[in-house]
Amino acid sequence: MKEEELNFEKAMEELEKIAEELESEDLDLSASVEKFEQGMKLSKKCNEILENAEKRITILIDGEEKNFNPQNENED
Repeated sequence: MKEEELNFEKAMEELEKIAEELESEDLDLSASVEKFEQGMKLSKKCNEILENAEKRITILIDGEEKNFNPQNENED
């Protein structure tokens, strides 16, 4: 699966699968290092997705706060 196609949920599923494989102890050192590397890439991708979501939410909240006028709330 290409990195661009990954959404947060898919990346987390893949990361969990890798963690299970690493915990199984059935892998040799080379395979373990490769899986660890894949896991680190997925972890970084998840972090980027979360950071982007946080930025979008912050922008939306900041926009709402700027548009909010408490005086207008009491004019009913």
